[in-house]
Amino acid sequence: MNHDWAALERGLRRLLPGRAVVAARQELLTYDCDGLTLNRHQPPLVVLPETTAQVAAVLRLCHERGVPFVARGSGTGLSGGAVAETEALVIATSRMRRVLELDLENRRVVVQPGVINSWVTRAVAGDGFYYAPDPSSQVACSIGGNVAENSGGVHCLKYGVTSNHVLALEVVLPDGTVTTLGSGLDESPELDLRGAFIGSEGTLGIATAITLRLLRAPQSVAVLLADFSSMEAAGEAVRLVTAAGVLPAGMEMMDRLTIEAVNDYLRGVEGFEEYPADAAAVLLIELDGQEREVVAAAELAAGLCREAGARQVRQAWEEDERALLWKGRKSAISALGRRFPSYYLQDGVVPRSALPRVLAAIEALSERFGLPVANVFHAGDGNLHPLILYRDGEAGVRERVQELGAEILRLCVDAGGSITGEHGVGSDKRCYLDWMYGPDDLATMQLLRNAFDPLRRANPGKIFPTPRSCGESARRVQVLRAEGVQLPAEAVVF
Repeated sequence: MNHDWAALERGLRRLLPGRAVVAARQELLTYDCDGLTLNRHQPPLVVLPETTAQVAAVLRLCHERGVPFVARGSGTGLSGGAVAETEALVIATSRMRRVLELDLENRRVVVQPGVINSWVTRAVAGDGFYYAPDPSSQVACSIGGNVAENSGGVHCLKYGVTSNHVLALEVVLPDGTVTTLGSGLDESPELDLRGAFIGSEGTLGIATAITLRLLRAPQSVAVLLADFSSMEAAGEAVRLVTAAGVLPAGMEMMDRLTIEAVNDYLRGVEGFEEYPADAAAVLLIELDGQEREVVAAAELAAGLCREAGARQVRQAWEEDERALLWKGRKSAISALGRRFPSYYLQDGVVPRSALPRVLAAIEALSERFGLPVANVFHAGDGNLHPLILYRDGEAGVRERVQELGAEILRLCVDAGGSITGEHGVGSDKRCYLDWMYGPDDLATMQLLRNAFDPLRRANPGKIFPTPRSCGESARRVQVLRAEGVQLPAEAVVF
């Protein structure tokens, strides 16, 4: 459908301050991709509202004119979810950066969606609180984007992902209606529409105020760094620690390629002690709680790491020492990007018991495709983040990269896992969603979406496989129909 973008721009300028409407071609380039840069799509218009009322006014105008829209936070997403693939208005929430309410007595804070993740902890740390979900991009990613993707982070092993820490949402629906999902309480009897919205990747509306749960800072924290001569030995340490009943706040693993990149990237940084350069893997384990509990857990975890084959185990108890141990993990993606400016970061989940087998299979795939793959991931909950590294400009390299990425996701599904743990499906993985869900499952998901957005104007084309965009899905439909399977229309063409 063709839209009169000039007329829409005039209407938007009547609703918003002048600087809140972006129409110049060179400025729109900022919004043509998110953290996934394989495909770029420049939107025709972008708006930067600052209040719920402005978002509602914009969506009412879009509803009246039949214009689709795409919500965008900080643009750090890694699945193409915040990119306007088809002509759509991009609604960027990056200027909605206010803390609206701070309620320490009830351990809650209400923020606008553009508030940066790390700012939440910074705002309450002086009072002894913190916000638990901490994606590696936490100094740049926004709370609204975290809600859209149900982001996790280093501490999701013990404390869960975003959905475990959002108590209520103020949401603007696609027709401009403002509503509230969730009661703001830990438990309530109504349907959990709050939970349905979290992780919906902008396909149900736009969150404009988010009530977050705050946690008390633990009395004691320790970080262990163990290095191993093989990835298998590091995987065995993960198994032993979790089997012993120790529940770390976080448990992260890096392979040799990542270790080399991190050491090179941080060499010379004051206080940073390089990771063992000859290690095949390093394992970071963070433990927190009451002091005596942490001391006992640290001793047990260190012993189990040595039992699994750790060559040495460092321990850090002071905050600055812990931060330096974590600095390498937090800098891993940047470090690899410095060596390989082009990379494709995947996000799959496997059972912990399958980690050694899947990692070995990824290494074999890397050799087969002739593309290096670095592994840095949340080992405690089996959330893999393989980075496929490549030199852009090579003939056919992008196609090989995407094919290798698909093979890795296939491994995860075949191992009993998932195609995504925290990065969402977006446009990048929609062609693989039917590897996990059958036609009835997909049709049911669409019924939920239709309840919020019957005209399907919110983030169109994302999440769900379509014959138009997914050859794999189209072929599957043809096979099923040839076998006489009756497929609901909603499960085939979205």
